[in-house]
Amino acid sequence: MPEQIRWGVIGVAKIATVKVIPAMKKSPLTPVVAIASRNLDRARQAAAQLGIAKAYGSYEDLLADPEIDAVYNPLPNHLHVPLSVAAARAGKHVLCEKPIALSSEETLELIRARDETGVKVGEAFMARTHPQWLRARSLVREGAIGRLNVMAGFFSYFNNDPANIRNRVEWGGGGLMDIGCYPITLSRLIYGREPARVLGLVERDPEMQVDRLASVLMDYAPGQCVFTCSTQQVAFQRVQLLGTRGRIELDIPFNAPIDRPARLLIDDGSSLFGYGSRIEEIPTCDQYTIQGDLFSRAILDNTEVPVPLEDSIANMRVIEAIFRSTETGAWTTP
Repeated sequence: MPEQIRWGVIGVAKIATVKVIPAMKKSPLTPVVAIASRNLDRARQAAAQLGIAKAYGSYEDLLADPEIDAVYNPLPNHLHVPLSVAAARAGKHVLCEKPIALSSEETLELIRARDETGVKVGEAFMARTHPQWLRARSLVREGAIGRLNVMAGFFSYFNNDPANIRNRVEWGGGGLMDIGCYPITLSRLIYGREPARVLGLVERDPEMQVDRLASVLMDYAPGQCVFTCSTQQVAFQRVQLLGTRGRIELDIPFNAPIDRPARLLIDDGSSLFGYGSRIEEIPTCDQYTIQGDLFSRAILDNTEVPVPLEDSIANMRVIEAIFRSTETGAWTTP
């Protein structure tokens, strides 16, 4: 019985080379043994910088390598499903970056490929398995803040480069697909159910046509989630969980630091001025290491992956409903 999963990475995206691969290399469970790019020189350069043994000049060559057990797919959004399907058909387990697809229909293609091949396929929502979110969920379920009434979130950064893939509408660019998907999936995690209806307001970039500012209201009946995301705004992120008797604040909810503890502010609601609040520190960790370990362990133990495709398609249907709502100005059911 193997004690580790050998990983290959298709693409040299920044998320892979700066965050995911260095994090996976911290664990004996997730050795990264190969990386591929459509440009062999770029693959070799990334391999040399990251200490990866094999570099391939095509994705197909990497997928044909019998010494690779699983593939991480950090490619642009429009390549998530085609290359993940190809990897599954090559017998590789697949961890694919979010958003899993450009539509729920596309996600169904990936589900069919998974079911036909028997491999594990999951979406890389690393925040869902970070201990700060698991602790927040436990506190909510224990009734630490009473009944959860509202999850309120903000997530933004500034990027108006027309050449950047996040600003290519035909490739699934825009704020909702890139970062709005986080408060959507995490509100579903915290509430433990699907929203009954959603309402969205979007502002699009006049030249690039991507959504650059979006505000969303989600009805969890009972309970609500409201969030704003933007790709042309000061970098900021925060989440508040507001209950009938208290609140929980996550100060860096999505890109949790790897060099210091994450922090939860837990307020018992006894004072408007915060006299009844305390800080709970979550031990320093790397959520990308955790993500790789949990996915690898699911392969080794033949258990469910942290974010299965059934969850992914539910998340995608919420995103689609929000976009429909922005066109009609009305509440929409996912």
